[in-house]
Amino acid sequence: MNKFLAISLISIFFAWIVRVPISENKSVAARIEATTPLSSVLEQLGDKPQAKPNMNLKGVSVERGKELFTGGHTTSPNGTRTPEQSSHFKCVACHNTQREDPDLAKSDNPEARLDYVKSRNLNFLQGTTMWGIANRNSFYNGDYFRKYGDLVNKARNNVREAIQLCAIACAQGRRLKDWEVESVLAYYWSLEMKMGDLDLQKADYQAINDAINTGTGKEKLISMLKSKYKQDSPATFVLPPTDLKKGYGLKGNAERGKVIYDLSCLHCHERKTYSYFELDQDKMSFKFLRNAMTQYSRYSLYQVGRWGTEPMHWKRAYMPFYTAEKMSNQQIEDLRTYIETAAE
Repeated sequence: MNKFLAISLISIFFAWIVRVPISENKSVAARIEATTPLSSVLEQLGDKPQAKPNMNLKGVSVERGKELFTGGHTTSPNGTRTPEQSSHFKCVACHNTQREDPDLAKSDNPEARLDYVKSRNLNFLQGTTMWGIANRNSFYNGDYFRKYGDLVNKARNNVREAIQLCAIACAQGRRLKDWEVESVLAYYWSLEMKMGDLDLQKADYQAINDAINTGTGKEKLISMLKSKYKQDSPATFVLPPTDLKKGYGLKGNAERGKVIYDLSCLHCHERKTYSYFELDQDKMSFKFLRNAMTQYSRYSLYQVGRWGTEPMHWKRAYMPFYTAEKMSNQQIEDLRTYIETAAE
């Protein structure tokens, strides 16, 4: 065989390979990696998708949703500034937008959360983080029915209604327009979980890729993935101690109490950021809190921590309380110990 003939045969062989239709192969290999959005993988495995924003509605954008969430207003579709969503709160007063739990399958460990947010320079807040909320399917869970009653019925399994409930009842603000709700939802989707956020092994990625390519074993993998994170955010209301002088009867840790004061109390009260009541690092603030500690008033750490305060007709801003999942009895005693120490 001469050189020219050999080259011709090789060229014909490679040309034949290139022309083989993809459909003749068994499948196109999936490539699920750490950066792949979790929702994309679940949908490829056959799971029902969560509510997605209507990006075709005029004015809807991730950036507008972010502006509404962080600043309380944005630019309307006609180019004008929107009215403030609330003159009392911004969403970031109560909610982080970053991951705040070291173990995504457990959202009821405030001790672990405190260490986690401290290490990441985040605040320690009453509300659930909006990071990953697009991957959840239940809202205003647990005892929140006791606070909001029938309003929870519409919001518990409907993220759009949950957004409106937060805007009107929690933030004491106006009802959002449709394009605003969709923009906030679009922003939430920009905060969704990635595969790398879950506690997965190399073998898990291989099994997922194989299941998507072969079509077998999908349901088992959906269950496995959903076991790695909470589908909801539990909420358990806690009563103040019956004897405010004795408190919860736990020995407090002033060092941890300082972290709570800095990352929680000052987040809202320093320079009256989200409150009419100002706190700072001055000894007078600590003395005031210490003296009010054992009184049945809106300034008592125990009362306000577990009951919060109610909006009044002349002042709609109020103090949201902490559920058991957001602040433990031990942490309240830690905060008390720090306040009493700093007041000396």
